[in-house]
Amino acid sequence: MRECFEVRDTDAGGRIGELTVPRADVTVETPALLPVINPNLDTISPRRLATEFGAEILITNSYIIHGDDTLHERALEEGLHELLDFPGAIMTDSGSFQLSEYGEIDVTTEEILAFQRQIGSDIATPVDIPTPPDVSHERAEADLETTQERLEIAEATDTGEMLVSAPVQGSTYPDLRERAGRHADATDLDVFPVGAVVPLLNDYRYDDMVDVVAAAKRGLGADAPVHLFGAGHPMMFALAVAMGCDLFDSAAYALYARDDRYLTVRGTRQLADLEYLPCSCAVCTAYSPDELRALPDDERESELAAHNLHVTFAEIRRIKEAIRAGNLLELVEQRARAHPTMLDGYRTLLDHAPQLERSDPVSKGSFFYTSHESARRPEVVRHHERLERLSVPDTLLLTEGDSPRNGDFDDSWRVEPPFGPFPRALSRSYPLTAEVPERTDRAALEAA
Repeated sequence: MRECFEVRDTDAGGRIGELTVPRADVTVETPALLPVINPNLDTISPRRLATEFGAEILITNSYIIHGDDTLHERALEEGLHELLDFPGAIMTDSGSFQLSEYGEIDVTTEEILAFQRQIGSDIATPVDIPTPPDVSHERAEADLETTQERLEIAEATDTGEMLVSAPVQGSTYPDLRERAGRHADATDLDVFPVGAVVPLLNDYRYDDMVDVVAAAKRGLGADAPVHLFGAGHPMMFALAVAMGCDLFDSAAYALYARDDRYLTVRGTRQLADLEYLPCSCAVCTAYSPDELRALPDDERESELAAHNLHVTFAEIRRIKEAIRAGNLLELVEQRARAHPTMLDGYRTLLDHAPQLERSDPVSKGSFFYTSHESARRPEVVRHHERLERLSVPDTLLLTEGDSPRNGDFDDSWRVEPPFGPFPRALSRSYPLTAEVPERTDRAALEAA
């Protein structure tokens, strides 16, 4: 059992948990957003992230700090928390992103872990190999072996109270991702980033992203905090949380603002195209679109970044409330209607319903049937499995309505699409209290 992470609530594969970060002496509630801070840029200051947006944790790049003489010396002298002026937990990346972009970096796992500890990082990252999608299985396997060797180096390194992440690689091969998850879980490392998914997200391949995460989760234990590395758009957070991800890092809030892009939970809009601001955050209630467009470039970038953060943090809170209420998958379904590829992702998520069912609570408040995808939810899978345990009378009448008062049958069961037949005594138990439309669709009938 990992002492640094405790799960408090679950719904589907999603969970609310507590990540204890001993070096920072803080406990971060998950799901959590880690805003990405470039130490050379100050779009939104780390102090403001904490005080205005409620950020409990952020991520910055130790490789950039290591390679910049001025930042290097300041970080060693002042420490990372003083350098960034941030009171919460700080995670550091190792340069793996630069490795994926440029093909090489001039630092080893031992060197960068030692540097991360020296500057006061709370969660460190070794130098893994982020294998892109769709490479050959042979290359992906070779890269994975290198990553696993580096995890073993990290495990053998004295890191004190600093937590250390164990990236899970394997490209788009489920067998490799599951193997990588199992290997990482067997180490005594602490946080488990699913890496190299950014190309999938950039290409809207949410179905492949779900398969990658599902495979990694099969290898990881239930007590493993999972970080979806590079995922920062609020549109896909609910889907990723439902699959079992706990941590997200967002550079999108700043990068998109630089290009006048405006984040929403339904996608990205260009500021130039907006006649109204469909948001009630502090920025959107203070400005009209014309007023935002008229601001000086640096001021407009800062205000757009603030809006993007407000939207992103609000979605994290919305997801937590959905987990508490037991309706996370209904939120995922709403988000899935924003884009056809998100719908592909949701349908792929439901392909893994038996896997989700293992962590899904057996009782919740209500089940809303809102589309034919609802017929494939984990609750339906569980009910069908439990039907096999019931003893069926020799003569049984199935009805959709009330039980007939007289009849030549041993019993009468009710049929409720998409769940199928069940004894009437169970009618008031979850999920058979489901709210189902009067006009039943074919998927519900077939499931029943």
